[in-house]
Amino acid sequence: MAGFHLGQFENPDGRIIPNLERLSEIVSGLRALDQRIVLTQGTFDLIHIGHVLYLSEAKKLGDVLIVGLDSDEKVRARKGEGRPIVPESERTAMLCYQRPVDLVIVKQQSFARWELIRCIKPDVLLATEETYTPDELAELEQLCGEIKVIEAMSSTSTSAKIRRAQIGMKDRIGEALSTALQTAAPDIVTDVMNKVLGIESDTTNE
Repeated sequence: MAGFHLGQFENPDGRIIPNLERLSEIVSGLRALDQRIVLTQGTFDLIHIGHVLYLSEAKKLGDVLIVGLDSDEKVRARKGEGRPIVPESERTAMLCYQRPVDLVIVKQQSFARWELIRCIKPDVLLATEETYTPDELAELEQLCGEIKVIEAMSSTSTSAKIRRAQIGMKDRIGEALSTALQTAAPDIVTDVMNKVLGIESDTTNE
């Protein structure tokens, strides 16, 4: 492939692949150099130690690690509004600065099912246990040299961390609001509580 050399990936910004056509060209070049290609995919929202360990494990399986990063639109469609917490531009940049990662491509919502896997046909496809069903794994075996399924590298997922943060924030806001109301307007708080409890206010007109 004209102009292809491994040194172009030394700059983190150069690791971002804009589209499948360019990725296909790079993969052809890697094949010509007899490089073993590993592919893994995911959201990588709020990168934590589990993600870092997972990427490190993935890199051990070959020469070049390609990460398919779910786009913001794709994440919202699967996980709902409010996700991802970190936009794809920042998630992409953070992945590029992870030492094990060689190439990153954003998986668009418009991509056909397993289109990225079909494009690369990786020597190794790495996934966690909950990613694919047994039937899906059997089908994917036709597209990959090997599929390696491992346990999650962290006992706490990003979703669990977000839920804990939301609960903690709710409790802190509630406590702060309660304190502020009681300090700023005790009579109002008392009157509201009396109404809730059905107690007549003991007030007289002057």
